Amino acid sequence: MAPNDIRHNHQAISCTRLVKVSIIFLIFLSFSLPVYSNCVGRFVNPITDICWSCLFPITVGGIRVSSAGEDTENPRTLICECPMSIPPWVRIGIPVSFWEPVRLVDITRTPYCLVNLGGISLMDRGIQGRGSVGNNSGNRMRHSFYQVHWYVYPLIYWLELLTDFICLENSTFDVAYMTELDPLWNDDETAFILNPEAVLFGNPIAQAACAADCLTASIGFPLDFLFWCGGCQGSLYPYTGTVSGHVGGVQGSLLSLQRMVAKLHREGLLWGYIGVDGLCDKYPMPIIRKTQYKTQMVYPIPSTARGCHPLGRSEALWAMGKEYPYQGEDFGYLIWRKRNCCLG
Repeated sequence: MAPNDIRHNHQAISCTRLVKVSIIFLIFLSFSLPVYSNCVGRFVNPITDICWSCLFPITVGGIRVSSAGEDTENPRTLICECPMSIPPWVRIGIPVSFWEPVRLVDITRTPYCLVNLGGISLMDRGIQGRGSVGNNSGNRMRHSFYQVHWYVYPLIYWLELLTDFICLENSTFDVAYMTELDPLWNDDETAFILNPEAVLFGNPIAQAACAADCLTASIGFPLDFLFWCGGCQGSLYPYTGTVSGHVGGVQGSLLSLQRMVAKLHREGLLWGYIGVDGLCDKYPMPIIRKTQYKTQMVYPIPSTARGCHPLGRSEALWAMGKEYPYQGEDFGYLIWRKRNCCLG
């Protein structure tokens, strides 16, 4: 064999060995390094992503001044009085009611992923602690787990759409709550501290009553006295991110959102604003009144046309196409809160 042929054979063998070593190295590297999950999201556009018709209906003095939108009961009086700490000691006004966008919520499987802030990741933990969707052991029921981030988001006040309006919440944008830092959110047994009454409703009779809550929420508003029910999405107990009856991403995220709202009420972090008691100021509401809230999806696909729904309403008629692989498996929602106020 000629020297040139021998030299070419050695070079071919060396190249083959180099390719094999490179493949082995890449395989080893893929197992030795953490697998980082992608954090996706988008900033909410206050012009194009908000269902501004959800402000309605508006009532003044118990009289509806706009016909659009669904509403709950309002105080039927033309005049209201609120005590004051300074003279003249009483403030006289007119009761008004409207729906106000006040909170923004991330529902995500990726820890520390701020979906509504453009998909910013505060801490990349790889796959550690990442929520999943799968089957429970021993049966075919699917389950899932989501983290929740709660933002103070007084949109009307923030955009200065109305000035000197005492009925608006005049606070600033803030990241108020992250369930990654809450040990109660990750453990169903530990969460029993917040909701010990859950033992009374973990039976077939109590859960069967939730069918009525699903029906009324789908044609109107949920039943407040069935406070353990999450309407068509499932049971509000326990106050954790584990969804034991996962049907789809929209259903699972809505149930996680409802549980978060109920949990914050139980912790005294959310208050009541509706009814006669809410005309002059907010008041403690340790047990959630579900009729105080509506939700609107803002990510992955904003629901801007009649996009607000009471808690517990069936998602079957509007959720089609709202969930898709990779960038459409985490969710963002805007919370609309009912406000009864004495304007004067």
